[in-house]
Amino acid sequence: MMMLQRLMKRAVLEKNVGYKCRSFSQLAQTQSTYSENDVVLPKMPPFDYSPPPYTGPSAAEILQKRKDFLSPSMFTFYKNPYLFDEQGRRYLDGFGGIATVCCGHCHPDVVEAIINQTKRLQHSTILYLHHAIAEFAEALAKKLPGDLNVVFFTNSGTEANELAMMMARLYTGCHDIISLRNAYHGNAAGTMGVTAQSNWKFNVIQSGVHHALNPDQYRGDFGSDGEKYAKDVQNLIDFGTCGRVGGFIAEAIQGVGGILELAPGYLPAAYSSVRKAGGLCIADEVQSGFARTGSHFWGFENQGVVPDIVTMAKGIGNGIPIGAVVTTPEIAQVLTRSSYFNTFGGNPVCTAGAHAVLKVLEKEKLQENAFVVGSYLKQRLTSLQDKYEIIGDVRGRGLMLGVELVTDRQLKTPAKAETVHVMDQMKELGVLIGKGGFYGNVFRITPPLCFTKEDADFLVDAMDYTMSKI
Repeated sequence: MMMLQRLMKRAVLEKNVGYKCRSFSQLAQTQSTYSENDVVLPKMPPFDYSPPPYTGPSAAEILQKRKDFLSPSMFTFYKNPYLFDEQGRRYLDGFGGIATVCCGHCHPDVVEAIINQTKRLQHSTILYLHHAIAEFAEALAKKLPGDLNVVFFTNSGTEANELAMMMARLYTGCHDIISLRNAYHGNAAGTMGVTAQSNWKFNVIQSGVHHALNPDQYRGDFGSDGEKYAKDVQNLIDFGTCGRVGGFIAEAIQGVGGILELAPGYLPAAYSSVRKAGGLCIADEVQSGFARTGSHFWGFENQGVVPDIVTMAKGIGNGIPIGAVVTTPEIAQVLTRSSYFNTFGGNPVCTAGAHAVLKVLEKEKLQENAFVVGSYLKQRLTSLQDKYEIIGDVRGRGLMLGVELVTDRQLKTPAKAETVHVMDQMKELGVLIGKGGFYGNVFRITPPLCFTKEDADFLVDAMDYTMSKI
């Protein structure tokens, strides 16, 4: 069991027994070292576990089934989009399933909680009493400030944001919602409206939404002056609405938008304008929540604000399909005006598993680890920025970091092709990272919160080696 625990708390993914891709194994016999004019291929940190051999279909068969039976809208990042291969090659996960895996893949405590609950009762409607949903709701409420102590469970972040927007509109009696340009909040009817990137929108009715100037510290007109950006929120209220709004929704750090941390002082000023106009403030913590930023448990805390509604998903379940909306008792009452029901929201298996995730975060002090290792990783990434002109910006906090590539630092011309190339080559070295931003030129580095400094070194060394070959 101890060996299994050591495995599950690591961020490395591995299939099959004792095999490493020959080309990688032959090239990576020595630890990463540097000279002034050369970069030696890095070596993946050692790992003391080998899972059972893989006996499923080949990668080619899986890809064909995906083409035959799954939506054509599904896309991949890589030329060879395999998380593992039949030969058992290891990969270091620097993306965490899009900021979802927070306490490590298949953590034994989480797996045990899921299995035990599944054996007892896999599903029961919330019309009946069950301890798992009540106990997790209580534990979750204790992690939030103020009167944010009423929890509604959902199945995803999109669903959580849809519910939050509806509650804001019902509570205020106003339809207008303000969000930020470059934001991503989901892909259903309402959340697609507050999403503000054409890449993620379809030509369907999206009414009552206003997109404010994004407080982008790298490309924005006002640099890091959050209060200047926030004036646009007041302008939208004055000139785009009746003077009253239903709500305002924002991520403290935009994930899909390219790991953009809102300029300091922005949220306090924006929240003030919205509340004066009668609106509620919604914090989308789907990606930045659950200890990922390290310094705080929730992203909004870095701006010193307390929202009226908080939405979450992804890290809440470490890969389990669960989301949540947390608000005050007063605001929660709006859903009693009619019948609100969610068949799977708060089901026993998901809430038992998610509660186990929260316990692991606390027991293993993963918020502290996110801060320590994240700060170290950011420092190392910043050193690469000094070395390579193509790195225009390194940003974020904790283990939610972004590296933006540009072909010209003055013009900030997006290096889209180079981003894809570096990502693909890093995968060949055994490192998985994501990409985002409107132009697709930002590396999204959001590994599991159990990431170690050795893992961070390997990730940076792989990026260094790949960039040295451009």
